[in-house]
Amino acid sequence: MNIHEYQAKETFVRYGILVPRGAVASTPERAREIAAEYGTTVVVKAQVHVGGRGKAGGVKLASTPDEAFEKARNILGMDIKGLTVRQTLIAEAVDIAHEAYVGIILDRASKRPVFMVSAAGGIDIEEVARETPEKIHKLAVDPFLGLQPYQARALAYRLYDHADQANQAAKILSQLYRVFVESDASLAEINPLVTTPDGKVWAVDGKINIDDNALYRQSAIAAMRDLDAEASAEVTAREAGLSFVKLEGDIGCVVNGAGLAMATMDLVKYYGGQPANFLDIGGSSNPDKVVAAMNIITSDPKVKAILFNIFGGITRCDDVANGIVTALKRIAEGSNGPLTLPIVIRLTGTNEAEGRRILNEVNLVATDDMSDAVQRVIALSRQN
Repeated sequence: MNIHEYQAKETFVRYGILVPRGAVASTPERAREIAAEYGTTVVVKAQVHVGGRGKAGGVKLASTPDEAFEKARNILGMDIKGLTVRQTLIAEAVDIAHEAYVGIILDRASKRPVFMVSAAGGIDIEEVARETPEKIHKLAVDPFLGLQPYQARALAYRLYDHADQANQAAKILSQLYRVFVESDASLAEINPLVTTPDGKVWAVDGKINIDDNALYRQSAIAAMRDLDAEASAEVTAREAGLSFVKLEGDIGCVVNGAGLAMATMDLVKYYGGQPANFLDIGGSSNPDKVVAAMNIITSDPKVKAILFNIFGGITRCDDVANGIVTALKRIAEGSNGPLTLPIVIRLTGTNEAEGRRILNEVNLVATDDMSDAVQRVIALSRQN
């Protein structure tokens, strides 16, 4: 789960990290009020769950309340990488003498939180990582011991030569580690971590991604979820208990089991196709999940063919077959009429024979060969 910058900064404040004052405005009038209250130059920042806001025109300076009104009016409603801006953060601007980057990710290879810091921070940090990776310094933290003070200081001196600034940065690194661990985050970063001309170190931007699997014990963070900022298909999938990730291809995939779903996408790529999604209906024998999956897949205009890859274990093949038939009936009864997209079904395992019988009654044929199914769906997608 992603949260907005203003929510990340509110979290930082609770842990003692120094951030500029800021407030959220969903109208230009409110932006003017906040800027007038602060009485200084402010930054008007689009609040969307995507990077590159500045380069897209979603971050602007405003030196007066009226200018804040104009900047907010231009940014609100803007489309940034497919997301509509519905809120802006109005934050006090700070003078910048130096920009650095600090972040923590959960590294699956080492099974540890890994710090990444760089004195070359700012909006071009991705370019730094690509072209001069030696400027990014990493530290894997022992999850049992946590970030030790000497480790925080060593990282801080990678950012600053001046002892006072390094000490401030070391404190922020320790605080950021607490944010990461106690929020069950998969990522926590400050970019940029700014030094002002008077030597103070500020977090002027922040990002936190939360592990969805931990939300059951993070009720305060779960309440921060902004459904308007998420793709409708992902919201629908989550409500239906499906694991769904939107991709850029044209072959809709409905699979039971995360491992099989990954293998299916790999095979689609191997034979020259492009998967439109990762969609795992899980191990439940619930036909309604199949109906929900079909609704999600068919709502994507890029999809040219649909592949069902079902290996019946806990998931029963006859329940999946009933779900497919029910979904097709509901779609046919809708305003757009019967589904015209070709469907390829691979069905094997528990109650396979009954599943095939159910499908045969509506003139659908299932194969038991995964490679054959993938090649067939790719061929059909190219004809559609």
